[in-house]
Amino acid sequence: MPAKPKYTDILFEVKDQVAWVTINRPRVLNAFREQTLDQMTEALRRTREDPTIVCAVITGAGDKAFSAGGDFYAMRRLNFANSYMWNDRMQGLAMTIRGLPIPVIAMINGWCMGGGHEVALWCDLAIAADDVVLGQTGARVGACPTVGATQYLPRLIGERLAREMIFCARRFTAKEAVDIGLINKCVPRKALRAETLKWCEAMKGHSALTLRMTKKSLNFESDLLYASWQHGMELLAHVWGSEEASEGMDAFLAGRAPDFNKFRARDRKALAEYLAGFARDLNAPPALRRKGR
Repeated sequence: MPAKPKYTDILFEVKDQVAWVTINRPRVLNAFREQTLDQMTEALRRTREDPTIVCAVITGAGDKAFSAGGDFYAMRRLNFANSYMWNDRMQGLAMTIRGLPIPVIAMINGWCMGGGHEVALWCDLAIAADDVVLGQTGARVGACPTVGATQYLPRLIGERLAREMIFCARRFTAKEAVDIGLINKCVPRKALRAETLKWCEAMKGHSALTLRMTKKSLNFESDLLYASWQHGMELLAHVWGSEEASEGMDAFLAGRAPDFNKFRARDRKALAEYLAGFARDLNAPPALRRKGR
């Protein structure tokens, strides 16, 4: 494998035939920005240059978070004009994880929320410490989990529970996540790395060709959801930079509750004006309006 590039946002090493990609931004609970996504994608793609690598593990630095999702200081800069700069990176990382010829394991060691939870969804296997919390927080902060969560959650945990998780921002403990099929296993925090290594060791004794072919086959049906990803990213492009997204993120950063009802009240007023105009026949040219209107 060529010389390893220098990374600012992640740690990357290959040890005993296992590639380890660690989001290294613990001061912000391993929230990711554009550079983080680029570096994760580049590091994972490098595993294709070494056929002796059996599997890859994605985790977060420290003991507080796997990833809290997107960094709001980065996402606050997004709008419809530049949204693809973020959305394409998210999908690029997802497609890299799914397209690798080796299994990718999410080793979840703390908060796993929002976009961070979507990263875990993209992985083939997920194991978590027993004190982990997983959830989708987009509805609370004015963002849409349409780059993985809306596609895969219904397949993993069922339509009803997926809608509850997204609409109500419901969170699950690691044990609950195992019970509903959201992750494979939870273990005591002290045993997390050792248990993950057991999975890696098991796969070392398996056929690389078989792992590659079966991963491709397992992905077949969900690969057909690619169109939904494209649709979801365009929907998300309209959310970035919106007043509601700004309110949600500003409120989170300020440590206050967001006020989304002011937008509902504004829209109610606008609708009332529209309906009043309809009743007055204002949707016709002036010369054609009914008399007395």
